[in-house]
Amino acid sequence: MRDVAFGQYYPANSVLHKLDPRVKLIFVILFVVGVFLTKSLLSYLPVVVFLAIAIATSKIPFSKVLKSIKGIFFIIIFTGIMNVFFNKSGNTLWSWRFLVITDEGLLLASKLALKLLLLVSGTSLLTFTTTPMSITDGMENLLSPLKLIKVPVHDIAITMSIALRFIPILIEEIDKIIMAQKARGANFDTGNLIKRIKALLPVLIPLFVSAFRRADDLAAAMDARCYNATPHRTKLKELKLHIRDFIALFLAALLITFVVRIDSMIWIIFGI
Repeated sequence: MRDVAFGQYYPANSVLHKLDPRVKLIFVILFVVGVFLTKSLLSYLPVVVFLAIAIATSKIPFSKVLKSIKGIFFIIIFTGIMNVFFNKSGNTLWSWRFLVITDEGLLLASKLALKLLLLVSGTSLLTFTTTPMSITDGMENLLSPLKLIKVPVHDIAITMSIALRFIPILIEEIDKIIMAQKARGANFDTGNLIKRIKALLPVLIPLFVSAFRRADDLAAAMDARCYNATPHRTKLKELKLHIRDFIALFLAALLITFVVRIDSMIWIIFGI
């Protein structure tokens, strides 16, 4: 659990860290759209290159990014197996009873695995390079037009920020509870999958108690500081766009355009 890096902020002096949080949120949204627009394996190339450049620019160790995708390996393997063995369209490469492996099944599983890896890696860069408070400010600013229809934008933004901040805290809490249970003789490392899941059930009760206690302490601390979501709250740091922010937006838009054009060219030339 201590190796999970998603939701953690990694301080560094990089271009991505200095970008406006609003730009980074739009950046991530456009990146996710670009990943979903990819249809052929060749169109994944600019997305992978773009992500690799972003990781190198952020000065975040590549091992940190790998830790962020560590938790979805089971989902990737499971969905890959389901697509490989139960997708019967295409040319059959191997079959045994109801299990069939086709070329289209392998291709679909590869695309899905790439999509998941890119999505988690790309969105992790947002939390690695942006503090929770900056994410809250950026999200509130982007959603500010919804205030005209009486949507509690600030409440939504601060709630999502607190939830994001609680991810590493709860992961650390789970690790402490498991270590305490092991010290009392609990065994989490042996047995089949079902036995290991049953062994984790005693961890849930103290985890929920700890989570509610932390939430109550946070609410009391915010109330003691007279925190409220009044419409005229001032900010310590006002968000201002710079030239680097416009360049980042242009590069994100260029990525989506490039992906769409590659898919269109492949469909025209090869019909796939």
